[in-house]
Amino acid sequence: MRRAPAALLRLLLGAVFLWAAAVKLPDMAGFAESVANYRVLPPGWVPLFAAALVGVELVAGAALVAGWWPRAAAAVVALLLLVFTAALSQALLRGIDLACGCFGGKESASWGTVGRDLALLALAIASLALGPGRLTAPRAGAAP
Repeated sequence: MRRAPAALLRLLLGAVFLWAAAVKLPDMAGFAESVANYRVLPPGWVPLFAAALVGVELVAGAALVAGWWPRAAAAVVALLLLVFTAALSQALLRGIDLACGCFGGKESASWGTVGRDLALLALAIASLALGPGRLTAPRAGAAP
C-alpha cells in the first residue's frame, strides 16, 4: 500500500532537485557568486564547489526520478537539505543579506527559505522511511 505514495514522493523530490540544478546551469558564474555570498568557503573553492553541487543535485534528482538507488539518492538529498538549512541559517543569524541561489534566481534568503528547506528535508526523510516505492504493479514472479 505504501508503494504508490513512496514513488510519488520520490518523483516529487527528484523533480525539485532536477529543476533546481537545471535553472542554475545557464548562469554558473551567478550561482558561484551566490555560494560565495554565504561566506563559509575560501574564495578559491567556490567555483569548484558550485559546479560539484549542481552536479550532485542533477545526479540525485535523476536517480530519484528514475528509481535508481532510491534510498541512497534520498539520503543524498536529505544531506544536501541539511547543509542548505545550516548554510542559510548561519547567514541569516550573521545578518548577511544574500540571494539564496536555491533555484538559480535572485530570491532573497529568509527564514521562509529555511522553512521551505526543512519541509523538503521532511519529505526526504519520509522518502527514506517509506522505501523506494513504485508506480506499477510488480511483474509476475517478482518478490513483493
